[in-house]
Formats: sequence, C-alpha cells, structure tokens
Amino acid sequence: MTTNTSTNTTPVKAPRLEFAKSAPKAFRALIAFDAAAREGLDPALVELIQIRASHLNHCAYCLHMHTNDARKAGESEDRLHMVAVWREARHFFTEREQAALALTEAVTLVADAGVPDDVYAEAAAQFDERELAQVLALIFTINTWNRVALSTGKVAGTDER
Repeated sequence: MTTNTSTNTTPVKAPRLEFAKSAPKAFRALIAFDAAAREGLDPALVELIQIRASHLNHCAYCLHMHTNDARKAGESEDRLHMVAVWREARHFFTEREQAALALTEAVTLVADAGVPDDVYAEAAAQFDERELAQVLALIFTINTWNRVALSTGKVAGTDER
C-alpha cells in the first residue's frame, strides 16, 4: 500500500501494473493515435470530450488529469462544473460543443442504444467530415485511456501520466 499525500492520508492501492512499461509498443501506438485524434481540434473541445467520457466511465484518474489540463488551458470553473449536467446547462456550451458532448455520450455508452441517428446527424451538422472523424477518434482514444486507467488501477492525484 502507498499513501496519497496530496490532501489526505487515506491509504490507496498501488497500481496493478505499469501499462507503458509492460506493453510499450501498445502504449506508444495509443499515444500516437491520441495525438493524431487531436489534430486540428479546438483544445477546449478536446478537454470537454475527455472530461465527459471520463465522467461516464467513472475514471477518476482521467477526470482529474483532464480537468486540471482544462484549467491550465484557461477553461472556466463554471463550465467544468457543468460538463456532467450539460443538457440542463446548455447556455454554458456552444451548439458545436453540445453536439460533441451528445456524441461522446452515445459512443461511450454504445452498448446501451448504439449511436442514435439524430445524435450523429447533429454532430455531422456541426462538424465537417474531417472534423467529425477527428472527434470520433478522440472519443475512441479517451475511452481506451479510461479502460487502461481503470483496469490497471491508476489512482487520481498520484501521478499525471
């Protein structure tokens, strides 16, 4: 057991394995995919997508990382607090961001109902084909990162990457 010294002394479990060291080729491929997915996308949109997927996947490690990254990039506390309830706080987000958040939810929870045609159509109306492909790729990568963090026991606040 290690101890988290950031704000309390609650014991936390040590990670199960270090994925980057145990599967370096897969890790590097995921890093490259993530970098390619972000190309040409607004950094604020990137963080909103990553935050929402991390909420849905209950990934505290990635949520901690991406909310901190968003703050460093100048994102407001108000918007960060509203991401989880964006449908009830639409005035905090542009139509484009709302379309991306809805698509993020549908793709992240794909087993529940697939990706509804209306959700896809709204995203396609807000993004050109290349941008839409980039948004989808970003949603794919954050969902993969969430699964890596959750399955390997990454603990929020113990390290950043």
